Amino acid sequence: MSVGRSLYSQAGPNLSDDLMTKPVSREAARDDAGPRALPPESPLSMPIQSFGERPGPSGRFVSQRGMLERRLLLVLATLVAGLLAATEMARPVGPDGATLMDAALFMLIFSLFCWIAFGFVNALLGFVVLAGRSKGSISPFAGHALELPHRRTAILLPVYNEDFDQVGGRIQRMTTMLERAGAAALFDLFILSDSNPQAGAREEAAWTLLAADSAVPVYYRRRPVNIGRKPGNIAEWLGRFGGGYDHMIVLDADSLMSGEAMIRLATTMERSPGVGLIQTIPSVINGRTLFARWQQFAATAYGPIASAGLIWWSGSEATFWGHNAIIRVRAFAESCGLPDLRGAEPMGGQVMSHDMVEAAMLRRRGWAVHMAMLPSGSYEEFPPTLSDHAVRDRRWCQGNLQHLRLLNSGGFHWINRLQLFMGASAYLTSPMWLLLLTMTIAQGVGLVASPAFSPSGWPLALTALLLFSPKLLAFAWLMIDQRRQASLGGVNQIVRSMAVEIPLSILVAPITMLAQTMAVIDIARGRASGWRPQRRDADGIPILRAMIDYIPHVMVGLAFAILLTMADRDVSLWLMPVVASLLLAPVITSITSRQDIGDWLARKGVFAAREDRAVLAPRTAARPIRIKSIPLRTRRRLPAPANDGGFA
Repeated sequence: MSVGRSLYSQAGPNLSDDLMTKPVSREAARDDAGPRALPPESPLSMPIQSFGERPGPSGRFVSQRGMLERRLLLVLATLVAGLLAATEMARPVGPDGATLMDAALFMLIFSLFCWIAFGFVNALLGFVVLAGRSKGSISPFAGHALELPHRRTAILLPVYNEDFDQVGGRIQRMTTMLERAGAAALFDLFILSDSNPQAGAREEAAWTLLAADSAVPVYYRRRPVNIGRKPGNIAEWLGRFGGGYDHMIVLDADSLMSGEAMIRLATTMERSPGVGLIQTIPSVINGRTLFARWQQFAATAYGPIASAGLIWWSGSEATFWGHNAIIRVRAFAESCGLPDLRGAEPMGGQVMSHDMVEAAMLRRRGWAVHMAMLPSGSYEEFPPTLSDHAVRDRRWCQGNLQHLRLLNSGGFHWINRLQLFMGASAYLTSPMWLLLLTMTIAQGVGLVASPAFSPSGWPLALTALLLFSPKLLAFAWLMIDQRRQASLGGVNQIVRSMAVEIPLSILVAPITMLAQTMAVIDIARGRASGWRPQRRDADGIPILRAMIDYIPHVMVGLAFAILLTMADRDVSLWLMPVVASLLLAPVITSITSRQDIGDWLARKGVFAAREDRAVLAPRTAARPIRIKSIPLRTRRRLPAPANDGGFA
């Protein structure tokens, strides 16, 4: 038996539907020496799965009425937009017919336009859903009184060499909010560390203080051997303690969830026994640098219509982002024991972007996977600089490209296959855009003789429409959504922020394009990304450091600039923003990494989000939650609703 297999397959009873474990009280989580590091073990088997297997019928009904029509509308609208653009670009082909290069260009443009058209159609559908919705149409939480759950939930917080002062502060806020809601006996929080011994010593010292002062039991475990990265961390916990809990809320080190949100998630899972996972859509918080504040504004302003569209067509085949989600423990254990991919890294070995794969594995065993928009209460942070984002993006690139090997996996729903393909194509489009730019410059200087390379006004106008219409639709929705409008400072501040955000996004897009292209090339050459700790806080990247990091961008920008001096005027004007972005990449990275510039812009009303102070403030400022409480001694098991694949 391999080390990886033994990690997932520890002996222990399977969790039955009727398992009800007595909650651990605050006193039971302590002994005479202080807080107890871990509770008594309750093993749960998590067998390794096979990507080739096709599980038989589960008896759980997860399909939703009308989903096929929704998905066909999305796919057909995307294909039509891509075909129109590619056909228009092919109009200049002469009477002698198309060459192989013309055909290649047609397929390249068709693929790229389908990608940006997909984003536009999804945003348009999301806008229509939000504009005509009842609140319950995209959220399972609206209309339900806040009630305490009947069963126990574990909160899992994996950490890996983190700044534990910040992590500890978030833990303290979450446990305080659960205590104020009267739910302290129903939730246990586990700090699951994969840190080195030095960081582990600091974590354990901080945990001792946290656990001693918390009504919610807080446990700490550090693995001496880091096997399987985050999936292995979760699997090890399941093998030792999973049998004692019905649900687990999985967080990242930068995650924060309100007590009310966690209670609603747990109660909703109880009402919907056919649901295996609910992925929330976190709000971005705590941005200080210009880059982080920009991303926070973009997520808050543009996120709702994109998320509403995604929820509308994904239904019970939604995806998983690896954090800020609640999972049915038994469902995950029986479905998601990840095997290694054949071959060496980067395309083989451990599955890097495991979360989307786990969602597909849950669905193939009959468990519904949903995505939900909470009114508030689910939060995460964003990398503070463009360089930190690139490091994380490089890791995601490797994981998403691995998904290409899983498209023919047995039993996966076709929507899950589409999601896996979309994740990979998000990175493959970058070298495709770079190729199109290079071919266009080559035609402009006479190196390529095909007339189909000449960019005409209509496709360029369509490109602008598809790229910027989602932002305009989001602005229109902000004029309707008064609560979100107020969170961004009102109409004037939204207009000022968008006036900065749109040019900034145009400047940064080529930088990201080249960074992702380099990542794809590295992976194709067999260079794995590794697993380094993520920097969560920064203030400024020196310009010299940025110049060293972005030498490839500057060199490509210089090459393009030299070629454009020999190109015709139309091509030069079209590509000038791309050249300027690449040449200025070190300057853009350095400026956007600074907190003082971010703070100055916020004082001017640019990217000045008003965050949820009731959740983010220190625990002494937390407000009580009004909750419909049911005495523990009178609670009974909830009956299963008729349609257990959806939300009750």
